Amino acid sequence: MMYLIDKDDVRRIASELGADYDLHGPIKEERSGQVFFQRAQTPDSIDLEAAIPSNPAKQVIFPQLERIIRYRYDSRTKEALVELEELTRPKALFGLRSCDLKGILCLDRFYLGQEFVDEFYLAHRNRLFIVSNTCTTPFPQCFCVCTDSGPYAVEGYDLNLTRLENHYLVEVGSPKGQRLVEKLGLKEADQEKYGAEKVAVIDKSINSFDGKATENKAWISRVTNRVTTGFITEENWEYIGNQCFECGACTFVCPSCSCFNIEDAPVGETDTDRLRTWDSCSYEGYTRMAGDHNPRKPVEDRRNKRFFCKLSYSQSKKYLRPGCVGCGRCAWVCPGDIGLPKVVTYIRREITG
Repeated sequence: MMYLIDKDDVRRIASELGADYDLHGPIKEERSGQVFFQRAQTPDSIDLEAAIPSNPAKQVIFPQLERIIRYRYDSRTKEALVELEELTRPKALFGLRSCDLKGILCLDRFYLGQEFVDEFYLAHRNRLFIVSNTCTTPFPQCFCVCTDSGPYAVEGYDLNLTRLENHYLVEVGSPKGQRLVEKLGLKEADQEKYGAEKVAVIDKSINSFDGKATENKAWISRVTNRVTTGFITEENWEYIGNQCFECGACTFVCPSCSCFNIEDAPVGETDTDRLRTWDSCSYEGYTRMAGDHNPRKPVEDRRNKRFFCKLSYSQSKKYLRPGCVGCGRCAWVCPGDIGLPKVVTYIRREITG
């Protein structure tokens, strides 16, 4: 179903969500001008027209640092008490871009769609409300058109917003979303008329992408084939690895990276917190085993693994889509200039000679 809401009235949706959920969205900092996806103190602080946030929205449901349990051991009685972390407030993501939504769907497949289910991620996910936002103006680093990730969402949302002239088109994607639009009393939209307007907006957005982004679409498919079959020279991987600073920035801004580490941190004399923290395949210690053996010590081996994770057919089979969502953040933050678009360029040069 489709509904309409006035452009100046769209934050009514956020206000209604804020009554029952912790509200998160794209917020522009006044001093730096940078945009971050973070907790909103008021619905008015969320900017639906802002540039793509510097950080991925995944940190709301897969926190960079999260206490999952606290345990206490009494050495006198030889008894242990374990306290599970309680999640008290559900969360709403308002103004989520399609690339970040695709990243969350990748995390869903990783944590919930395989043999084992991650109960802590599931607890966050079950209490989530997603309002996605169609990108009407792509930004220089974006290449979601190459990875089937945007500029519009086709699944995974409760509500989806598309900016038209003086209105937002509101599309319902779940029973939760339907209940909210009914509560707000939104006007139902003519599906044929406004559906056509939405298609025109999306076509205009796609046509305004940088030429390199659209040109790379076919090349990403060819590179995927090469990465999957191993037809990339060791010299090329070594060249790419030599430019890596091993900082992990690409991992921390990637919407679909799911690697984590578990650490126990003492709290006082008797309590210990078990923490889950983000990890990165960029780090030398990421694959270190007992006895200090490391099967992927050379940095080029670890760069090889990262791009295999993002582009290989086997990974696409696991996620039901490419592991890369085309947000361009890795290219934005990498000091060694080996974000995924540049790696595609290096492999393309190898193919074409």
